[in-house]
Amino acid sequence: MIDPELDPIEDVDIPSEPTIVTADGVEMYEHFRFVADKGQELLRVDKFLVVRIQRASRNRIQQAAEASCILANGKPVKSNYRVKPGDVIQIVMDRPRYEFEIIAEDIPLDIVYEDDTVLVVNKPAGLVVHPGHGNYSGTLVNALAWHFKDNPNYDVTDPRLGLVHRIDKDTSGLLVIAKTPDAKTNLGKQFFNKTTEREYVAVVWGIPSPAKGTIVGNIGRSMRDRLQMAVYPEGSDQGKHAVTHYEVIEPLVHASVVKCVLETGRTHQIRAHMRHIGHPLFNDARYGGDQILRGVKTARYAQFIKNCFELCPRQALHARTLGFIHPSTGERMHFEAPIPDDISALIDKLRTLSSG
Repeated sequence: MIDPELDPIEDVDIPSEPTIVTADGVEMYEHFRFVADKGQELLRVDKFLVVRIQRASRNRIQQAAEASCILANGKPVKSNYRVKPGDVIQIVMDRPRYEFEIIAEDIPLDIVYEDDTVLVVNKPAGLVVHPGHGNYSGTLVNALAWHFKDNPNYDVTDPRLGLVHRIDKDTSGLLVIAKTPDAKTNLGKQFFNKTTEREYVAVVWGIPSPAKGTIVGNIGRSMRDRLQMAVYPEGSDQGKHAVTHYEVIEPLVHASVVKCVLETGRTHQIRAHMRHIGHPLFNDARYGGDQILRGVKTARYAQFIKNCFELCPRQALHARTLGFIHPSTGERMHFEAPIPDDISALIDKLRTLSSG
């Protein structure tokens, strides 16, 4: 197991590691960086790394190379690449680093579909996807370790397997897990080529106008608050290109239910983009949606909104649909996860204000 011993992740939703976008558009997290000395003799990169990373076997490093997780001067290389003086060698992965051994935990999984190649789960709100600072256990990865504990071909620490994409802790909905290296490569390309289907349902403050539109703007870490992502001008040097398509599916009095379709998959993309156009997600504390942003602030109305927040004590965002081409059979797969009870209860409550 490659076990990085770097500074801990300070926020599980926005990991502190530098992120890199590879040639195929996949966003990766830097786990290690080494700069070869001026006197470095030509040496295979797997041998170069095995003496520099504690508790990392040569076999595991070779697996990382096969998964395009080893970069030399910004480009993926294989195990036989020969390191030369001045080379910058990085190990990158599509997830934050795990600081400790992953312990299998018997955490219930809402399994929507499973075969020998893929697993689709409906993640509940409140479940962290990857272990990190402050969440070393009780995560989806711990649950997967338990689910696959009797499967000798599945190692939760193997970068060639596992989650193909991520959603935030307090966002509910569908995720796909690859059970083979070929499946992860295939699905990763589908996400990059925008051939997957990803539709979210959200409750936002106010009623966006126009009722149907597209938000385009780079997303990167906020310079004012490192726990937030900010939207920067398209084409700027800050942030990464991001596109969100939205449509109002039910206007209410001071809020609305919207459908969001992702063209890209940046951290906090929907949350940051909707705030950017003046319509933060309802009860999204990170982005100001846990305040009364619409309506006259009477005592009665304030109590009504407080009751709404209690019904849905998290950002009202749900990954409702997921579609992709099965990596083994070539069949078009489509899954839908019903809107969870807390968001449904919130919508029902807001409707009473509309009818009143």
